Amino acid sequence: MTEPSMKMTHGDGIALGVAVWEGKGKELLCIHGLSANGRCWDIIASSLVTDLRVIAVDLRGRGRSDKPAAGYSIDVHVRDLCALINDMKLSKPIVMGHSLGAYIALVLAARHPDLVDSIILVDGGGMLNQMQTEQFQNAIKPALDRLTQVFPSFEDYIAPIKMAPFFQPWTQTLENYFRNDVKEVAGGIASLVAAETIIEEALNLQQTDFHEFYPLVKCDTLILRATNGILGPADLLLPDYSVEEMLRSLSSVRCIDIPGANHYSIVFQPNEYRDRVIREFLDGR
Repeated sequence: MTEPSMKMTHGDGIALGVAVWEGKGKELLCIHGLSANGRCWDIIASSLVTDLRVIAVDLRGRGRSDKPAAGYSIDVHVRDLCALINDMKLSKPIVMGHSLGAYIALVLAARHPDLVDSIILVDGGGMLNQMQTEQFQNAIKPALDRLTQVFPSFEDYIAPIKMAPFFQPWTQTLENYFRNDVKEVAGGIASLVAAETIIEEALNLQQTDFHEFYPLVKCDTLILRATNGILGPADLLLPDYSVEEMLRSLSSVRCIDIPGANHYSIVFQPNEYRDRVIREFLDGR
């Protein structure tokens, strides 16, 4: 795996951490999910770095970025990314987002078409009905609970995560990722991410109607869908009705299923088919 250089850049009035893989060619800006950080892209970035310069951002409140007490919404993240693109002098990057990051990429492309070449939406970006939303909330509850706890050691912190079915097989990359996601506190180890941040973020996400943004996205769009959901096919983050609406509403779009991938393994695990699909899309840029 290729190690990135770690840098700081400017968001909208805050500092943002970025991991940069200094490859040649077009720039690829990667946006992580709800409670993640930019190092979730290590596997994909290492695969693509020979063809691209890959930049993975820590959204505000995560990783090495500043962590204001409040102000977590799609609108704020889009302003941060506009500032980042300007500060790093990126030239119309391809933008790839996973989960929450897919929604951010979608709105960034809709509102600022001059800043974005194309977008890749990785298991996210679709509207969910009430049942699917509740299933998603139930599936991520253990992760939210972890954010409120202090653990005696990193080994205690990581033990239940290593048992989670959606993180199998466990790899050294996952181990390294979670080591980048903790801090020392009184009494032991805790997550870098505050639970209040994620709660505010999730509420704002649920209150955003993304139907209005689909027709505004004029760039090429690739959707990658994990066929195994979070805990199983019943809790897909991109159910058929959601994908069908996106295919009708986005102007230049295709959706590719990644067989056998779940919502996490689609980014955290090596996958030759996923990488080939991304490369084929990028070859047209």
